[in-house]
Amino acid sequence: MSAATAVVTIAREGDIAVVTVDNPPVNALGQALRQGLWDAVAALDADPAVRAVVLVCAGRTFIAGADVTEFGTPPQRPYLPDLVDRIEGAAKPWVAAIHGSALGGGFEVAMGCRFRVALDTAAIGLPEVTLGVVPGASGTVRTPRLAGVAAAVDLVTTGRPVKAGKAQAMGLVDAVVTGDLRAGAADFARAALAKPLPPPVSQRAVTPVAPAFWAEQEAAIAKRARGEAAPLRALACLRKAAEAPFAEAMAFERETFLDLRASEQAAALRHVFFAERAAPRPAHLKDVAPLPLRRAGVVGGGTMGAGIAAALRDAGLPVVLIERDAAAVDRGLANLRAIFDGGVKRGRLTEAQAAARMAGVTASTDYAALADADLVIEAVFEEIGVKRAVFAELGRVCRPDAVLATNTSYLDPQAIAGGLTNPGRFIGLHFFSPANVMKLLEIVPTPGTAPETLATGFALARALGKIPVQAGICEGFIGNRILKRYRAAAEALVRQGVAIAEIDAAMRGYGFAMGPFEAQDLGGLDIAFLQREGARAAGQGVPETLGDILVRAGRKGQKTGGGWYDYAPGDRRPQPSATVAGLLAGQIAPGAPMDRAAIAGRLVAEMAAEGEAILAEGIARQPADIDLVKIHGYGFPRWRGGPMFAARRAA
Repeated sequence: MSAATAVVTIAREGDIAVVTVDNPPVNALGQALRQGLWDAVAALDADPAVRAVVLVCAGRTFIAGADVTEFGTPPQRPYLPDLVDRIEGAAKPWVAAIHGSALGGGFEVAMGCRFRVALDTAAIGLPEVTLGVVPGASGTVRTPRLAGVAAAVDLVTTGRPVKAGKAQAMGLVDAVVTGDLRAGAADFARAALAKPLPPPVSQRAVTPVAPAFWAEQEAAIAKRARGEAAPLRALACLRKAAEAPFAEAMAFERETFLDLRASEQAAALRHVFFAERAAPRPAHLKDVAPLPLRRAGVVGGGTMGAGIAAALRDAGLPVVLIERDAAAVDRGLANLRAIFDGGVKRGRLTEAQAAARMAGVTASTDYAALADADLVIEAVFEEIGVKRAVFAELGRVCRPDAVLATNTSYLDPQAIAGGLTNPGRFIGLHFFSPANVMKLLEIVPTPGTAPETLATGFALARALGKIPVQAGICEGFIGNRILKRYRAAAEALVRQGVAIAEIDAAMRGYGFAMGPFEAQDLGGLDIAFLQREGARAAGQGVPETLGDILVRAGRKGQKTGGGWYDYAPGDRRPQPSATVAGLLAGQIAPGAPMDRAAIAGRLVAEMAAEGEAILAEGIARQPADIDLVKIHGYGFPRWRGGPMFAARRAA
């Protein structure tokens, strides 16, 4: 074996050369790797004993994409599009042997090969739109030549990867193998040499689509993207690939890629990418080992508790579910079963997998069943007395080293854990509903929480595939505290004469799925109302809100047929309400008109201002943490980068 570069080696197995990429941890396409592959083409083309080349990767994955350390820097030669062309134009046919993930530029390299062979567990994808750009090395031009236009549109404009079997059915890979990938790919290459070779991908035709196809796709993607530019620009690249010669389509793709790479949206999405990458392993815990997590318990089988239990089971942890009586146990199991049945209906789980998830759950009314749990999460009613009673029982029956967590969203965790033996094992784990779906996990240590317990919270987040953010103790922690100010600011605009529907439309235009008033109607106005009433009963001076007026009039949202809007029976579409206008008439003093951009700018600035206060108080460790909370827990548009990023770019 002779080294071509520091990351690319060449071995010869008879008339088959094996080029191995070894650039840990994910074989990213940095300049050295691109140069190594470039040189390998020349070396093997000059070797008369070689008839075909197999491209494999060492480590846990195929080439998983671009080198993130090069993001935002000028590209260096050899440029990736030129490398893909060079591999495709090699005198000897190349076979990409894919394991792990072939993503972005990694899959573009694979498409430059004459053939693609994938391990049955592999995945391929073109996720560039999730970073605010389009594929820049033929992803939009070669993909429709392999898989057809419709499949290419789905792959490129969503950024979602597909597994090897589906990729083969789409035409993106030529064969799926099990076992020894290198040997399987070499065998495939030898068999391929015995037959006429297919044309290079760039020389294959694109099957035309119906005339209405592009308009239909543009409308669907625009609705889904909600202002995000890259998916629609990717569609335009795919259309060019379908309607223009290869070279012209390549030039259009490259121009689009370079334009988007310098955009505000790409900068925002890079910010989120790096924040997400750093979140599961924060620097301040790098030397702290988490405690083992083998068995978990959940107290409370309602919507939140069942969602937490489902997330734990999805991660493979056995779960003990505790409820107060037999009827509540039955309801909790039914809630959990409904979650897994829903997974079957959506194709996420097989019937056997759903059954296995349920089989890993033990339900009981006896807290003693938690005696061997490594972690117990309390998810009962948001009332301090109820929660304190739960932890009194947990302190009595659980192991002294078991991590005990509360899922409170507003209450002070220190008050919940008062009197608990070994308070170092206590922590707040604030899940978001539905807990098996929502990716955010606010991790809230008390002053007495041990570092190992905190590290265990982050380890749990990694096991559950969630985005963890550490939060300090205050009302609402990070997310709900900012939400409270956002809603108050929206109400302030109403008091100034801005129409409720205009405020919601402005925030949808900014990129939110729903405006603040639509979202309250969906979740229920009474939830926040009861929290305010509780604070008032405790002697706190909580001002009257417009929402309080509506709740006291019986308007709690969609569930009562009216909140900020009216709703017809069986219809979730909000309709402006004359009743609301009458109820609030005395609270409104019309001011200067505002356009939608100004409305959105005002409300985002309010979020960011509260975020700055949170930073100043040490509730959040860094601005990016606040951005992750708002994106993953509250629907802030990802492509805006979060309120802190957006406000600082606007400053």
